[in-house]
Amino acid sequence: MTAAPYNYSYIFKYIIIGDMGVGKSCLLHQFTEKKFMADCPHTIGVEFGTRIMEVNGQKVKLQIWDTAGQERFRAVTRSYYRGAAGALMVYDITRRSTYNHLSSWLTDARNLTNPNTVIILIGNKGDLEAQRDVTYEEAKQFAEENGLLFLEASAKTGENVEEAFLEAAKRIYQNIQDGSLDLNAAESGVQHKPSAPQGGRLNADSQPAKEGCSC
Repeated sequence: MTAAPYNYSYIFKYIIIGDMGVGKSCLLHQFTEKKFMADCPHTIGVEFGTRIMEVNGQKVKLQIWDTAGQERFRAVTRSYYRGAAGALMVYDITRRSTYNHLSSWLTDARNLTNPNTVIILIGNKGDLEAQRDVTYEEAKQFAEENGLLFLEASAKTGENVEEAFLEAAKRIYQNIQDGSLDLNAAESGVQHKPSAPQGGRLNADSQPAKEGCSC
């Protein structure tokens, strides 16, 4: 049988935003490589990673842009917000200042992405419970008040890392199915790839393309 031109049906563009040192690059690395980087260097500008995962029976390639958290890079990183289907907004549960800055990050995300961009709030470093400085309840309330998905995760142990990317992807896919996301709009952050030619089919046995990030 003729193989499909792609072993995935959609591409979703993600961005990861939040203060410096909250673990954005470590979350990306844990998701794409299944490894924890103990000495993750601070991102300069933007880093990139990809992974294919299954969402509601469809193979979806996530293209993930990990943005620098330092203020001096904000002008550069803001240009990557446009055309994002999903945004992971990350804070550190052990550093209240990173939580206090979420409103600023959310304002950027709302202003620079499209109205249907799915934003998920991630409380990272859940493995450091003894050093917790932000309660689960207050972060959950912030997420609910702002219409965000919410999870606490740990880039170190891998807890909820997969779920964070998957939950956002499920919501994006739902938006495609109910018609609220226009795939023809350049800023949708989603590309629909051609299906298999007539008589062909997607190869269910094909392995996800493994592409590492440069973080």
